[in-house]
Amino acid sequence: MSETEVGEYAGGAAEVPAATTGRGTRTWEGPSAQQRLGVLRRTRTVAVVGASDNPARASYFVSTYLLSTSPYEVYFVNPRVTEILGRPVYDSLAALPVVPDLVDVFRAHDALPGVLAETVAVGARTLWLQLGLWHEQVARDGEAAGLEVVMDRCLKIEHARFHGGLHLAGFDTGVISSRRRKG
Repeated sequence: MSETEVGEYAGGAAEVPAATTGRGTRTWEGPSAQQRLGVLRRTRTVAVVGASDNPARASYFVSTYLLSTSPYEVYFVNPRVTEILGRPVYDSLAALPVVPDLVDVFRAHDALPGVLAETVAVGARTLWLQLGLWHEQVARDGEAAGLEVVMDRCLKIEHARFHGGLHLAGFDTGVISSRRRKG
């Protein structure tokens, strides 16, 4: 997996190279489940940085979920795309018509300090780094700037987890069996 694909990795962080995520040197501790729930409850607007118009990308899947299932106003940021899911795409966080509460990031590890700087500059409250993204210095700097920081967590999975929606992706069906239903 190349570094540019790290932010789009949908299968989980286990296969992301340690050099990219800093896995071997994790010292920062993220918010607890209750704290993440609080973040989600306070959030009204989400900016998806690194959003893709490619349906095979994790950012597209997460965006589809957020638009169809969550109460959030969702905005897309990607300087190379003009429209995603029938919505306009903005070149930067500064170009958005609102200040997002939460910045959901699908970018490569080396781009994260720049995304943090943009997030702080626009006055967002939360920097959320998707599965496979871990950057100790970005977390420390974000917290020092007054941001809530979440790393290596999927916004879609966390929202579904707390709002009973994991069944939408084939989880939590209530069926405990290896047999298929008849009929």
